[in-house]
Amino acid sequence: MERHSKMPSQSTESVMNRFVEFINTGNEDLAREVISPDAVFHAPSHPEALRGPDGYLEVIGMMRSAFPDVQWTLEEKVTEGDTVAARFTMRGTHDGEFFGIPASGNKISVQAMNFYYLADGRIVGERGQPDLLGVMQQIGAVPAP
Repeated sequence: MERHSKMPSQSTESVMNRFVEFINTGNEDLAREVISPDAVFHAPSHPEALRGPDGYLEVIGMMRSAFPDVQWTLEEKVTEGDTVAARFTMRGTHDGEFFGIPASGNKISVQAMNFYYLADGRIVGERGQPDLLGVMQQIGAVPAP
């Protein structure tokens, strides 16, 4: 991933706080504020990279349709220059279809480990690894070990 300008840690913290607010609300204005139009996102749920605020809004929309009350908690982060490693907990209720699995009403709580790349006060990239197996087990689509 190409790196751009170095950001002061306060700016990085502010961007990440606004990003968490965006993913927890799905607010399109916040998406456009914190995500660069040229941003590239790699998510295991999509074979092709997603781009810009619209790409991220697509993922959030998919999650909110399956888990309308979904909330992400930023549990910890490590920042080095313009890169942030973050561990999230995602919680919600499976009240809509998720990858073809009908609503179960089950509550989920899973982890995600993501890397964010920032430049000029915005997110320019993400590589995310959510625990999709854990989600599928908790909604009853896959047996737990």
